[in-house]
Amino acid sequence: MSAAPTIFERRTLPNGVRLLTAPMPTVQSTSCFLMYAAGSRYETPETNGIAHFAEHMFFKGTERRPTAKHIASEVDSIGGEFNAFTGKEYTGYYVRCAAEHAPIAFDVLLDMMRHSRFDPEEIDREKGVIVEEMNMYFDTPRDYLSGLYEALLYGDQPLGWDIIGRKETVRGATRETFLDYVGRWYQPTRLVVGVGGKLDDSLLARVEELLSELTPGEMPGPDPVRLEAANGKPQVLVHTKQSDQAHLTIGVHSYPLAHPGRYALQLLATVLGGGMSSRLFTEVRERRGLAYYVFGTNNSYTDAGSLFSQAGVDINRIDEAITTIASELRRIAEEPVPADELEKARNFTKGRFVLQLESPHGTIMYGLRREVLEGEATEPAEVLAALDGVTAEDLQRVAQDVIGRNALNLAVIGPFDDADRFERLLA
Repeated sequence: MSAAPTIFERRTLPNGVRLLTAPMPTVQSTSCFLMYAAGSRYETPETNGIAHFAEHMFFKGTERRPTAKHIASEVDSIGGEFNAFTGKEYTGYYVRCAAEHAPIAFDVLLDMMRHSRFDPEEIDREKGVIVEEMNMYFDTPRDYLSGLYEALLYGDQPLGWDIIGRKETVRGATRETFLDYVGRWYQPTRLVVGVGGKLDDSLLARVEELLSELTPGEMPGPDPVRLEAANGKPQVLVHTKQSDQAHLTIGVHSYPLAHPGRYALQLLATVLGGGMSSRLFTEVRERRGLAYYVFGTNNSYTDAGSLFSQAGVDINRIDEAITTIASELRRIAEEPVPADELEKARNFTKGRFVLQLESPHGTIMYGLRREVLEGEATEPAEVLAALDGVTAEDLQRVAQDVIGRNALNLAVIGPFDDADRFERLLA
């Protein structure tokens, strides 16, 4: 049997920048990425929100392209799509375009990263935009719930803060705030440049030429997360909001990204809440009619993680929803998962992973996340083989370790103000 083809090629330049490529010669497009190991976790209480705010400001003009319109017009002129995103541990910027225009895409991206003006007038104007984005976020329970749940898990430390920040810190940001954050964390050793799709040697040579202008520099990472409450009694956080539907997340602390049990944990989350035939969907929605949406997943950082279920439920039946979800979490730790259910979860997980890799954009995004957070873009074939290797015994061992040993945590948004009521349901 021949070995699976290698998808990723990686090289490190003299200044510490890593270049990750995923050649796909049969497509006609190229996805051009810059991803930094820097996000909201790298902030201080005084600068909370600056990582996300900076992401906005990079699009507002450079020395060569003085305004946001100049940048947008150049990307539009090549028929490209461009955007950015900020997470807690990374920030990414990209342009997708026809392969022939990829050199222009990288020229624009690197110009933004190296020569953004951070004009004080633009900063003040964008503060209003960010505050309105905050208002939308806080007014959308399904979105705000994830931040509320992580505030419950991690408390007053960067992993527990909202990525979007606080209004007072955003309003207080100055040009120096941005220059200090970017100068500190946007270092070459924290940058991985990704190129997926159709590419040739001339493109890579041009990219390396542009990257070589970056000055070497390095900063240590953020402080490790503190998990004082990880194995204590049930924790409940209620955000009182008048609404016709309650939104809730119930979960436990789990494993960090590179934990050996990561693939068993992934399949465990799939059994619980992946797809419309999962246990949670079947029990909470189909059998009991308690929710329109309900799912289960695991979210991991480099040194922390959580396995949880999220749902939007009938406010008059929230007690039943909580006890039903909690029961399903406990049941999977107490009873082995049948072979046929494990196999279905395995095929579901592998299938969704393969679908993610169908496009240059999805492939290089996957590789970049691995490279930035773990220092290695694991080949997809290795991931599929690891999923194939998970046994029912692995699943139960991880379920007992993660759910059996940790207290349940609950975050709720709705017309409630009695956390003790919900603590009693979880006990």
